[in-house]
Amino acid sequence: MDDEPDIAAPVDVDFEDYIDLRASLAPLGRWGDDLIDRWDGTNLVRTASPHSDGRRVPYAARLSADRDRLAITIRAADSDLATGLANHVRGTLPTDTAALEELATRDERVRKLRRRHPGIVPVLFPDPLAALIRSISAQQVNLRWATTVRRRIAESYGTRHAVGPYEVWSLESDALAAATLDDLRTRIQLTTAKSMAVIGCARAARAGELEIGDLDALDDEQLIAHLARLRGIGQWSAEWFLARTLGRPRVVAGDLGVRKAIGRLYATPALPTEAEVRLLTSHWGAAATHAQALVLHDLAVASGAA
Repeated sequence: MDDEPDIAAPVDVDFEDYIDLRASLAPLGRWGDDLIDRWDGTNLVRTASPHSDGRRVPYAARLSADRDRLAITIRAADSDLATGLANHVRGTLPTDTAALEELATRDERVRKLRRRHPGIVPVLFPDPLAALIRSISAQQVNLRWATTVRRRIAESYGTRHAVGPYEVWSLESDALAAATLDDLRTRIQLTTAKSMAVIGCARAARAGELEIGDLDALDDEQLIAHLARLRGIGQWSAEWFLARTLGRPRVVAGDLGVRKAIGRLYATPALPTEAEVRLLTSHWGAAATHAQALVLHDLAVASGAA
């Protein structure tokens, strides 16, 4: 890690519309601390790539006393960079809820949920490699173990950054691309299949196949097909990528948590299947990702995990 430069003065990150920041950011720390996307209920510590060369820049943002803004601190006395990072933070919390409000006029259950939990918005994960590894880590395991796995990957293969009193890790494709299956199986305790998937994604990133601009230029089905060529990435991972990396409207109907949340919302007699979830949410349209965040929050509150 380079010597830490001077810390710039904090910059307020304001939002035009009300957001329940504490509740919206809660998923980042709900199952532990993975060192990559860090949230302790007050402090948000992540990295971004504001430079054209892809370098990761750390930032820390503290929830204000009035809880409707974040004050961001960065590792550079550069006002342009501070402004860029403030815009980045806003972009990771998409506040345009017009589609959700319109859905609420047509769906009484969504309307009641919206009133019960105002200000819930999804949190985006804009780094493609980290987003895919996040999905790989969570495949068919509980989310607390998935968080432990990501923490081990970050400590073993990531780059440590400091910002003020905080530290945060970013994942770099070169180190992970050079990892061996034995390393990942013994050091991280990944399965052979997941180890191969992690290495494959890292090599794809190193080869320029996961550039965010290129991926965003694809339509949904093209993107799913592109990602599905990677070992270990299927429909479930690709749909999460659409929803929480590109911020597109998508219900991840095969996700167990989403199935539970939709079953709870629409009071189904049994856990709905993936096909039933798609049918039940077929009218969500452009509101899908915001509505999905809302129902998952309600499920977390009901289960005591919020």
